[in-house]
Amino acid sequence: KSTITHSTKVPLKQLLDFIQTIIMEFLLSLLLFFLFNSRLINAQGPPSPGYYPSSRVQSLGFNQGFRNLWGPQHQSLDQSTLTIWLDKNSGGSGFKSLKNYRSGYFGTYIKLQPGFTAGIITSFYLSNNQDYPGNHDEIDIEFLGTTPNKPYTLQTNVYIRGSGDGNIIGREMKFHLWFDPTKDYHNYAILWDPNEIIFFVDDVPIRRYPKKNDATFPQRPMYVYGSIWDASSWATEEGRIKADYRYQPFVGKYSNNFKLAGCAAYENPSCRRAPSSSPSGGGGLSRQQIEAMLWVHRNYKVYDYCRDPRRDHTHTPEC
Repeated sequence: KSTITHSTKVPLKQLLDFIQTIIMEFLLSLLLFFLFNSRLINAQGPPSPGYYPSSRVQSLGFNQGFRNLWGPQHQSLDQSTLTIWLDKNSGGSGFKSLKNYRSGYFGTYIKLQPGFTAGIITSFYLSNNQDYPGNHDEIDIEFLGTTPNKPYTLQTNVYIRGSGDGNIIGREMKFHLWFDPTKDYHNYAILWDPNEIIFFVDDVPIRRYPKKNDATFPQRPMYVYGSIWDASSWATEEGRIKADYRYQPFVGKYSNNFKLAGCAAYENPSCRRAPSSSPSGGGGLSRQQIEAMLWVHRNYKVYDYCRDPRRDHTHTPEC
């Protein structure tokens, strides 16, 4: 009885290609796993800051702390909401605090417009431009308009004795957000005291700007403002995408629930009515707050003027 055996040999190249395919599929699965879990972690939001300065400030209505500055026909107020808007027949609308302050906590709840808002700025900020035109100080929270399916950019900025016309030094830091700011109201706030400026989003500190010397820190009294306006020359992708009035009106909504707690310009120098920036009561940030801020920086900071190689950093010694 004879037995015939058949031997099948797999070419080496085919075997290597098969192994390479298996490895690539494994690596792709691993990458998708980490991306999925990273999104789950990010979707949960930042670590708790452990301290909530907004809860320590009494709310007040628009008419208790502000007045219309321009565009009254493009501003409406009801019991719950201040709405301001911009269309092709207007320059938008803005409002201004009744008092000017030399320090304090200033907050508002904002809901942004979805869809095409390129070129449009919705803002909440401190400024003394009307007192020192061309030589003013400013602390900004600005939402830079965007296009559908792209996130809003929140720009923070600090000006010291400048007009914002390109001839002065801006100190921009920009962020995307860990939530959709068009879906609901969120709290945005500035805490400004003689030693530091801290920007908050829902009580999470996103930026701390400490005073390092008098020349790089705003010290003159400022009013509080909010506005919506056309900044097509720079707001979206450095001015590449302009405002398109086929999508008008462009609307900004502010909850009628403002936070103003600070020392007015004329008050006693010992005044201190703003909440502390941290639970210690001594300024700065706690370790828990710093961890939350660093989480935001790692995941959502998209621009830092101190790390921009195009900038002349001799003008920004604090970097």
